[in-house]
Amino acid sequence: MPKRVLQGTVVSDKNDKTVVVKVERRFTHPLFKKTVRRTKNYKAHDAANVKKVGDQVSIEECRPISRDKRWIVVEDQA
Repeated sequence: MPKRVLQGTVVSDKNDKTVVVKVERRFTHPLFKKTVRRTKNYKAHDAANVKKVGDQVSIEECRPISRDKRWIVVEDQA
């Protein structure tokens, strides 16, 4: 089964080897037929501590690294 890949913006890099990534998804409301934006924060593993606040990153699903880290930063995106 392929791993999920999400794209978002780094909103915090204060933790060691961890970044918080805000991912926005858009969908049409089933009743009102209006486009709705929902955001969610994911904690992702950044082993090299190179990502800073405001960077656009891709994160990939992985094994649990800590209690609330289940994503890892993919290095292929500039």
